[in-house]
Amino acid sequence: MPPVAPQFVPPPIGPVPAEIQRPLWSVMIPTYNCAQYLRQTLESVLAQDPGPDQMQIEVVDDCSTADNPEAVVRAVAGDRVRFYRKEKNGGAIANFNTCIERSRGHLVHILHGDDWVAPGFYSAVQNAHQSHPELSFFHVRSVESDSQGQPEQLSPRTLFLETPGRNASPLYYSNPLRTPGAVVPRSFYERHGGFIPCLVHVADWEMWIRAVAEGGGIALNEPLAFYRIHPGNDTGRLVRSAENLRDYLRLSQCLRNRFPEFNSWTFQRMVLSMAQNQVLVFGRMGLEEAVHANRCFIQEMSPWFRLETRARLLCGALKRACTDP
Repeated sequence: MPPVAPQFVPPPIGPVPAEIQRPLWSVMIPTYNCAQYLRQTLESVLAQDPGPDQMQIEVVDDCSTADNPEAVVRAVAGDRVRFYRKEKNGGAIANFNTCIERSRGHLVHILHGDDWVAPGFYSAVQNAHQSHPELSFFHVRSVESDSQGQPEQLSPRTLFLETPGRNASPLYYSNPLRTPGAVVPRSFYERHGGFIPCLVHVADWEMWIRAVAEGGGIALNEPLAFYRIHPGNDTGRLVRSAENLRDYLRLSQCLRNRFPEFNSWTFQRMVLSMAQNQVLVFGRMGLEEAVHANRCFIQEMSPWFRLETRARLLCGALKRACTDP
């Protein structure tokens, strides 16, 4: 059997103190050892900056060890962008929650320090928010790029959200959403909590499902964000270790507990197929350690999968026997 996951309780997010004057936007930029990309991130935001009265811009560094993001902030933005360095490294998800806690604006955009936005991003989302102030999730499409920033492909359309709605079920088994394209009102985080800490790879996926299901969302069919994929980012590291797949299993339990219509069998079968595909991809790349890690995951899953298959077949046979005349 897959390991029993811990409790999926989002950490609470306190309200902004009443005496603080609040801007419309909080652009919160989490960083960790990615200062070589930070200049592009900052410049893409500053090019759309309406001023400090309307936009908080802050870099939240998770105690980087390989570079100096503060030097980049000062060189690019002077005092316009605030820099906050955590006392110790807590991991990406904890840093996202720190970003939310430190945000002061009504709309929170968590823009990773290796991603960036296109001109018009903030005005497009602001217009959508003005048209639908009741919604808890806003999204635009992202251009997926390589480590040099060269475009590779466009993220999928989310047709089911191009008309505002609260049906999150199309997100149960795949995640077409990319973090740099997502904006969530701070009020939603205050009501429903931050990112779940035990989800190391799919915390954003769970958050988008939660935001759409609880408050409704809309997706704009406009490519206004850029999502950089490179070996040094968290996704690349977690895929090579197969920890991304273990996190999918944790997400499966989380969704099963929350949504009765969620089919964990379908989801886990998908995860096993992903593991097999990752073995093939890493094999072609000659990454033996990654191949070994993903094969180990398949071996862990296979006995449970065979047992679950037999159980489902037996249940189906018993149901048919009971209903046959």
